[in-house]
Amino acid sequence: MTDQPYPADTETLRRRLRHVYWIGGGSGGGKSTVARHLADRYGLRIYDTDALMSDHTGRTTPADSPYLHEFIGMDMDQRWLLRSPHTMLDTFHWYRGEGFRLIVEDLLDQGADTGVVVEGFRALPHLVRPLLAEPRQAVWLLPTPAFRRAAFEHRGSLWSIAGRTSDPERALDNLLVRDGLFTDRLTADLARLGLPSIEVDGSLGEDELTARVAAQFGLPAGDARR
Repeated sequence: MTDQPYPADTETLRRRLRHVYWIGGGSGGGKSTVARHLADRYGLRIYDTDALMSDHTGRTTPADSPYLHEFIGMDMDQRWLLRSPHTMLDTFHWYRGEGFRLIVEDLLDQGADTGVVVEGFRALPHLVRPLLAEPRQAVWLLPTPAFRRAAFEHRGSLWSIAGRTSDPERALDNLLVRDGLFTDRLTADLARLGLPSIEVDGSLGEDELTARVAAQFGLPAGDARR
Protein backbone atom coordinates (compact mmCIF):
# COMPACT_ATOMS: atom_id res chain seq x y z
CA MET A 1 0.00 0.00 0.00
CA THR A 2 1.43 3.34 -0.99
CA ASP A 3 1.79 6.17 1.53
CA GLN A 4 -0.28 8.51 -0.67
CA PRO A 5 -3.33 6.75 -2.15
CA TYR A 6 -4.75 9.86 -3.80
CA PRO A 7 -3.90 11.32 -7.21
CA ALA A 8 -4.04 14.95 -5.98
CA ASP A 9 -3.94 16.99 -2.78
CA THR A 10 -6.91 16.42 -0.47
CA GLU A 11 -8.11 20.03 -0.46
CA THR A 12 -8.56 19.91 -4.23
CA LEU A 13 -10.18 16.49 -4.00
CA ARG A 14 -12.73 17.63 -1.43
CA ARG A 15 -13.78 20.42 -3.75
CA ARG A 16 -13.99 18.17 -6.80
CA LEU A 17 -15.84 15.38 -4.99
CA ARG A 18 -18.54 17.47 -3.31
CA HIS A 19 -21.14 15.69 -5.48
CA VAL A 20 -20.15 12.24 -4.18
CA TYR A 21 -21.91 10.31 -1.41
CA TRP A 22 -20.23 7.29 0.17
CA ILE A 23 -21.89 4.15 1.58
CA GLY A 24 -19.40 1.81 3.20
CA GLY A 25 -19.71 -0.98 5.71
CA GLY A 26 -19.53 -4.70 6.26
CA SER A 27 -20.59 -7.30 3.73
CA GLY A 28 -24.31 -8.10 3.80
CA GLY A 29 -25.30 -4.72 5.27
CA GLY A 30 -27.52 -3.58 2.41
CA LYS A 31 -25.17 -1.11 0.73
CA SER A 32 -26.10 -2.08 -2.83
CA THR A 33 -29.83 -2.12 -2.09
CA VAL A 34 -29.79 1.30 -0.47
CA ALA A 35 -27.62 2.76 -3.23
CA ARG A 36 -30.03 1.46 -5.87
CA HIS A 37 -33.03 3.00 -4.10
CA LEU A 38 -31.24 6.33 -3.70
CA ALA A 39 -30.26 6.36 -7.37
CA ASP A 40 -33.87 5.72 -8.39
CA ARG A 41 -35.31 8.37 -6.09
CA TYR A 42 -32.79 11.16 -6.50
CA GLY A 43 -31.32 10.64 -9.96
CA LEU A 44 -27.90 9.68 -8.65
CA ARG A 45 -25.36 7.60 -10.52
CA ILE A 46 -24.08 4.46 -8.77
CA TYR A 47 -20.39 3.66 -8.52
CA ASP A 48 -20.22 0.01 -7.45
CA THR A 49 -16.73 -0.67 -6.10
CA ASP A 50 -17.30 -4.46 -6.08
CA ALA A 51 -18.08 -4.49 -9.79
CA LEU A 52 -14.76 -2.80 -10.55
CA MET A 53 -12.50 -5.15 -8.62
CA SER A 54 -11.40 -7.01 -11.75
CA ASP A 55 -10.73 -3.79 -13.65
CA HIS A 56 -8.79 -2.31 -10.76
CA THR A 57 -6.80 -5.50 -10.29
CA GLY A 58 -5.62 -5.16 -13.87
CA ARG A 59 -4.48 -1.60 -13.16
CA THR A 60 -2.28 -2.52 -10.21
CA THR A 61 1.26 -3.86 -9.92
CA PRO A 62 2.98 -6.02 -7.30
CA ALA A 63 4.87 -2.91 -6.24
CA ASP A 64 1.81 -0.79 -5.41
CA SER A 65 -0.50 -3.65 -4.34
CA PRO A 66 1.64 -6.44 -2.88
CA TYR A 67 -1.14 -8.05 -0.82
CA LEU A 68 -3.45 -8.19 -3.84
CA HIS A 69 -0.86 -9.91 -5.99
CA GLU A 70 0.04 -12.35 -3.23
CA PHE A 71 -3.68 -13.19 -2.95
CA ILE A 72 -3.93 -13.76 -6.69
CA GLY A 73 -1.22 -16.40 -6.44
CA MET A 74 -3.08 -18.43 -3.80
CA ASP A 75 -5.53 -21.27 -4.40
CA MET A 76 -8.90 -21.30 -2.63
CA ASP A 77 -7.73 -23.43 0.28
CA GLN A 78 -4.74 -21.16 0.86
CA ARG A 79 -7.05 -18.17 0.90
CA TRP A 80 -9.85 -19.47 3.10
CA LEU A 81 -8.70 -22.60 4.97
CA LEU A 82 -4.99 -22.50 5.73
CA ARG A 83 -4.93 -19.10 7.45
CA SER A 84 -6.72 -17.81 10.55
CA PRO A 85 -9.57 -15.29 10.21
CA HIS A 86 -7.34 -12.69 11.87
CA THR A 87 -4.63 -13.25 9.25
CA MET A 88 -7.27 -13.10 6.51
CA LEU A 89 -8.42 -9.75 7.89
CA ASP A 90 -4.95 -8.27 8.23
CA THR A 91 -3.74 -9.35 4.79
CA PHE A 92 -6.86 -8.86 2.66
CA HIS A 93 -5.80 -6.34 0.03
CA TRP A 94 -9.04 -4.36 -0.25
CA TYR A 95 -9.25 -4.05 3.55
CA ARG A 96 -5.75 -2.56 3.46
CA GLY A 97 -6.83 0.07 0.96
CA GLU A 98 -4.92 -1.27 -2.02
CA GLY A 99 -6.49 0.03 -5.23
CA PHE A 100 -8.45 2.78 -3.47
CA ARG A 101 -6.63 5.44 -5.45
CA LEU A 102 -8.21 3.95 -8.58
CA ILE A 103 -11.68 4.61 -7.16
CA VAL A 104 -10.73 8.24 -6.70
CA GLU A 105 -9.22 8.46 -10.17
CA ASP A 106 -12.39 7.00 -11.70
CA LEU A 107 -14.59 9.50 -9.86
CA LEU A 108 -12.48 12.40 -11.02
CA ASP A 109 -12.57 11.16 -14.63
CA GLN A 110 -16.38 10.89 -14.59
CA GLY A 111 -16.96 14.56 -13.94
CA ALA A 112 -19.35 16.25 -11.53
CA ASP A 113 -22.46 16.88 -13.65
CA THR A 114 -24.49 14.25 -11.72
CA GLY A 115 -24.49 13.23 -8.09
CA VAL A 116 -22.78 9.90 -7.43
CA VAL A 117 -23.29 7.34 -4.69
CA VAL A 118 -20.22 5.17 -4.13
CA GLU A 119 -21.01 1.88 -2.45
CA GLY A 120 -18.92 -1.01 -1.22
CA PHE A 121 -16.81 -2.26 1.67
CA ARG A 122 -13.73 -0.77 -0.01
CA ALA A 123 -14.86 2.66 1.24
CA LEU A 124 -12.64 2.53 4.32
CA PRO A 125 -13.27 5.31 6.88
CA HIS A 126 -9.68 6.53 7.15
CA LEU A 127 -9.41 6.82 3.35
CA VAL A 128 -12.81 8.41 2.78
CA ARG A 129 -12.62 10.93 5.63
CA PRO A 130 -9.99 13.22 4.00
CA LEU A 131 -12.15 13.40 0.84
CA LEU A 132 -15.28 14.74 2.53
CA ALA A 133 -16.16 18.39 2.18
CA GLU A 134 -18.78 17.63 4.85
CA PRO A 135 -19.05 14.59 7.17
CA ARG A 136 -22.68 14.09 6.05
CA GLN A 137 -21.43 12.88 2.65
CA ALA A 138 -20.72 9.42 4.04
CA VAL A 139 -22.30 6.70 6.16
CA TRP A 140 -21.34 3.14 7.03
CA LEU A 141 -23.83 0.27 7.37
CA LEU A 142 -22.76 -2.22 10.03
CA PRO A 143 -24.57 -5.57 9.89
CA THR A 144 -24.90 -7.79 12.92
CA PRO A 145 -23.51 -11.34 12.50
CA ALA A 146 -27.01 -12.85 12.37
CA PHE A 147 -28.18 -10.34 9.77
CA ARG A 148 -25.06 -10.87 7.64
CA ARG A 149 -25.57 -14.62 7.46
CA ALA A 150 -29.28 -14.23 6.74
CA ALA A 151 -28.50 -11.75 3.96
CA PHE A 152 -26.06 -14.15 2.31
CA GLU A 153 -28.58 -16.99 2.55
CA HIS A 154 -31.28 -14.78 1.01
CA ARG A 155 -28.99 -13.87 -1.89
CA GLY A 156 -28.03 -17.49 -2.42
CA SER A 157 -24.36 -16.55 -2.08
CA LEU A 158 -23.61 -18.10 1.32
CA TRP A 159 -21.51 -20.89 -0.22
CA SER A 160 -20.25 -19.10 -3.33
CA ILE A 161 -16.71 -18.82 -1.97
CA ALA A 162 -16.59 -21.49 0.71
CA GLY A 163 -18.10 -24.08 -1.64
CA ARG A 164 -15.02 -23.89 -3.85
CA THR A 165 -12.69 -25.09 -1.10
CA SER A 166 -11.95 -28.63 0.11
CA ASP A 167 -13.77 -27.97 3.41
CA PRO A 168 -16.75 -25.66 2.79
CA GLU A 169 -18.04 -25.68 6.38
CA ARG A 170 -14.72 -24.60 7.84
CA ALA A 171 -14.14 -22.05 5.09
CA LEU A 172 -17.58 -20.52 5.66
CA ASP A 173 -16.91 -20.24 9.37
CA ASN A 174 -13.58 -18.54 8.63
CA LEU A 175 -15.22 -16.11 6.24
CA LEU A 176 -18.01 -15.17 8.62
CA VAL A 177 -15.57 -14.66 11.49
CA ARG A 178 -13.32 -12.54 9.28
CA ASP A 179 -16.26 -10.42 8.13
CA GLY A 180 -17.32 -9.94 11.74
CA LEU A 181 -13.81 -8.83 12.67
CA PHE A 182 -13.86 -6.36 9.78
CA THR A 183 -17.14 -4.88 10.99
CA ASP A 184 -15.69 -4.58 14.50
CA ARG A 185 -12.68 -2.75 13.05
CA LEU A 186 -14.96 -0.41 11.12
CA THR A 187 -16.94 0.32 14.29
CA ALA A 188 -13.77 1.30 16.14
CA ASP A 189 -12.42 3.38 13.25
CA LEU A 190 -15.70 5.25 12.83
CA ALA A 191 -15.82 6.10 16.53
CA ARG A 192 -12.23 7.32 16.42
CA LEU A 193 -12.83 9.47 13.34
CA GLY A 194 -16.26 10.74 14.41
CA LEU A 195 -18.02 9.38 11.32
CA PRO A 196 -21.64 8.19 11.16
CA SER A 197 -22.87 4.62 11.02
CA ILE A 198 -26.13 2.69 11.14
CA GLU A 199 -26.42 -0.76 12.71
CA VAL A 200 -28.26 -3.14 10.40
CA ASP A 201 -30.01 -5.88 12.36
CA GLY A 202 -33.23 -6.37 10.40
CA SER A 203 -35.30 -4.01 12.51
CA LEU A 204 -35.45 -1.52 9.62
CA GLY A 205 -37.02 -2.39 6.28
CA GLU A 206 -35.41 -1.37 2.99
CA ASP A 207 -37.43 1.85 2.74
CA GLU A 208 -36.71 2.82 6.35
CA LEU A 209 -33.00 2.14 5.97
CA THR A 210 -32.90 4.09 2.72
CA ALA A 211 -34.69 7.00 4.42
CA ARG A 212 -32.13 6.97 7.25
CA VAL A 213 -29.26 7.11 4.77
CA ALA A 214 -30.96 9.84 2.71
CA ALA A 215 -31.42 11.90 5.87
CA GLN A 216 -27.76 11.45 6.72
CA PHE A 217 -26.85 12.76 3.26
CA GLY A 218 -29.21 15.72 3.64
CA LEU A 219 -31.36 14.60 0.73
CA PRO A 220 -35.03 15.70 0.73
CA ALA A 221 -37.64 13.34 2.14
CA GLY A 222 -39.71 11.40 -0.37
CA ASP A 223 -38.99 10.97 -4.06
CA ALA A 224 -37.12 13.97 -5.43
CA ARG A 225 -37.86 12.98 -9.05
CA ARG A 226 -41.63 13.32 -8.79
